[in-house]
Amino acid sequence: MAVLGECACWATRPLLPVVRTWELDARRWVRALRRSPVKVVFPSGQVVERKPGPGKQPRKAAAETSPREQRLKQSRQVPPSQTPSTWEESGLRYDKAFPGDKRLSVMTVVKSRPFREKQGKILLEGRRLIADALKAGAVPKVFFFSRLEYIKELPIEKLKGVSLIKVKFEDIKDWSDLVTPQGIMGIFAKPDHVKMTYPETQLRHTLPILLICDNLRDPGNLGTILRSAAGVGCSKVILTKGCVDAWEPKVLRAGMGAHFQVPIINSVDWEAVPNYLPTDTRVYVADNCGLYMQAQAQAQAQVSNKASDCGWVCDQRPLKFHKYEEEEENLESAANKGWLPELEVQSYDSDWTEAPAAVVIGGESSGVSLESLQLAESTGGGRLLIPIVPGVDSLNSAMAASILLFEGKRQLRVRAEHLSRDGSYH
Repeated sequence: MAVLGECACWATRPLLPVVRTWELDARRWVRALRRSPVKVVFPSGQVVERKPGPGKQPRKAAAETSPREQRLKQSRQVPPSQTPSTWEESGLRYDKAFPGDKRLSVMTVVKSRPFREKQGKILLEGRRLIADALKAGAVPKVFFFSRLEYIKELPIEKLKGVSLIKVKFEDIKDWSDLVTPQGIMGIFAKPDHVKMTYPETQLRHTLPILLICDNLRDPGNLGTILRSAAGVGCSKVILTKGCVDAWEPKVLRAGMGAHFQVPIINSVDWEAVPNYLPTDTRVYVADNCGLYMQAQAQAQAQVSNKASDCGWVCDQRPLKFHKYEEEEENLESAANKGWLPELEVQSYDSDWTEAPAAVVIGGESSGVSLESLQLAESTGGGRLLIPIVPGVDSLNSAMAASILLFEGKRQLRVRAEHLSRDGSYH
């Protein structure tokens, strides 16, 4: 019996490690029950109630729900928002361009003015400029980008129907005029100033001052002038025929987004300029030669027919006019016949903003045109003299435009303050 007792005692020893293992890691014995809402009782006496995870329903409850009830429950659910919030939800797709892709050939010609005018397209580069264009309502056609993150930064709702083409950064560098390309370029339909949506703050600060650019040929100057016009709050900017294209890449780069803050009317014939002027607008020509020219016009019977640095950027020499498409002999004949416009000369800081005013800025090489003088005469305007030190040959056209535009803004502010004080006394 003692032997049997020892054997029985020895036979029970293998069960002890099993019990200890089950005590240490009891969870593994109920792994098959995790999908059901059960209570797990551990050997230590601890009771843990396990609930089904999110999205999991007990089998019994699922079985009790009939297919008809499930359909009714789904029909009562509120549909998700129709506006996608992420790139993945929008379902947008992009293509990768490979060497020899014909779609890349458009980038070699889109920079030329004849192509832009014929196709009605413009080229924008950089995330900020493209974002400003989209916000203003410009219509995109194609985007070329080197990294998908650049496209994801743009408003999703503006990208529907747009061709999105991923290219190598080397391609962007070849197309770009920037020292440090930003990795994204877009081809847009040429914006129509009537359909554009300009910033609300810009509209609230619009002034009754209009700018007319006459024969401006330098892209950098025109872009800087547009920035000044937007900063002042000009109601619009008119570019006559003979000016550099406002949508040329260099002008866009110098404008720093001003193209989408102020209405720009491009390539206008002088005969059509009055159609864009508000009623009772007076046209003033920026000119540094006005005082001397008036004396010389009476003393001299002839005006040289050579183009020079005249207009408001000349020194003490007779004013010489330049007409962009006609023979200059016609101007000499007009001067001899004595029907050159005679305009009053006044200082740039005199009060010239009583009525809606339009300021004409001429190019540095050709000066103001005869048509601008005739328009100023017909509207009761005059010449605005910016005095410079004798011996200084010229002012930069962008600098002269900024001086006049901000002087006009100052005059309007001073007049508004006077009216406000006068009104407070009554």
